[in-house]
Amino acid sequence: MDTYARFPVALTRGKGVWVWDTNGDRYLDCVAGIAVCTLGHSDRRLRKVLSRQLGRLQHVSNLYRIPEQEQLAAAITAHSCFDRVFFCNSGAEANEAAIKLARKHAGLVRGISGADGRPPLILTAQASFHGRTLAAVTATGQPRYHQGFEPMVQGFRYFPYNDTAAFEALLAECEAEGPRVAAVLVEPLQGEGGVNPGDRGFFQRLRELCDQHRILLIFDEVQIGVGRSGRLWGYEQLGVEPDAFTLAKGLGGGIPIGALAVKQAVDHFRPGDHASTFGGNPFACRAGLTVLAEIERRDLLVHVQRMGEELEALLAGLVTRHPLLLAGQRGWGLLRGLVLSAEAPSAPEVVKAALAERLLLVPAGASVVRFVPPLTIKPKHLRLAVERLERALLSLA
Repeated sequence: MDTYARFPVALTRGKGVWVWDTNGDRYLDCVAGIAVCTLGHSDRRLRKVLSRQLGRLQHVSNLYRIPEQEQLAAAITAHSCFDRVFFCNSGAEANEAAIKLARKHAGLVRGISGADGRPPLILTAQASFHGRTLAAVTATGQPRYHQGFEPMVQGFRYFPYNDTAAFEALLAECEAEGPRVAAVLVEPLQGEGGVNPGDRGFFQRLRELCDQHRILLIFDEVQIGVGRSGRLWGYEQLGVEPDAFTLAKGLGGGIPIGALAVKQAVDHFRPGDHASTFGGNPFACRAGLTVLAEIERRDLLVHVQRMGEELEALLAGLVTRHPLLLAGQRGWGLLRGLVLSAEAPSAPEVVKAALAERLLLVPAGASVVRFVPPLTIKPKHLRLAVERLERALLSLA
């Protein structure tokens, strides 16, 4: 179906930070499947472990205990502030699970039944992105994603990201006649919405207000989680613990998996409340276990911090050299955005020009070019990427 505006390149194989097309041309990949290929392409350890898993068992139903699933849940909870994990197949599905959990929390904890025809509210940020299913796209605070799919799911209101006063005003409005808000669903760093890092003061105030009102605070870490920020989880960058968070993308290193992790106090699901046929199967969970183990074994968090500093410096130099085209750069670790000026070509045009230089990048809106390379990328690759990007910018100028 005609759902993608694809670039005219067919990729057939990859190794590390490189991919090749059907013509044999080699590209430096700073997209990594949009923050998915944590360990790069065709990683030797991941390939070996998953081949062995296929020789044992790839899928069984959640009607039975799944040891690999239990091990991955234990690994996530041992290295985070959470106690329980539900597994699914994607970020949108993880956020759908979080939305259902929020609605159950509304009834059990806040006494919001929805029987009066007014559903409990979930507050999300403008310029956010939470997925493409109907509830997740409603949670997404970008009207362009809603067009053609109205009416949207009831029960969502939006606030400006990092704006404490605006959030407090919205919360007061929603709660003026009694409890109405079930949860706040927010990204620690907005990826798709323009690579906007969260402000520590704003998030700390969110935590305080959610505690006061017994509102769930849920972080969407689908893009920033699993080491991409230079910490294992995005919430560690903000000094705030959410009640729950969602994961996907980088957790499987290229194998589809999603997760909702929660603290025990807000684990409201009971048998029959939620389920997934494929979620948490042995193959996907073995991938997740391998990714987390390799992040630790290779000391990739320290590496991402260093590579993030390297990329930040390289992009800052690019901005200095081209002040008419570039307005700045921002991000954490290896999720970086190069901000284009009003006079510059659009982000999709820049990405297309970079493709001609054998560099893969991805837009984050109309005016930000996003870098989300494999976490294993090296300084020489980053320098080469910025050199190719500079040539692309000059070709457009």
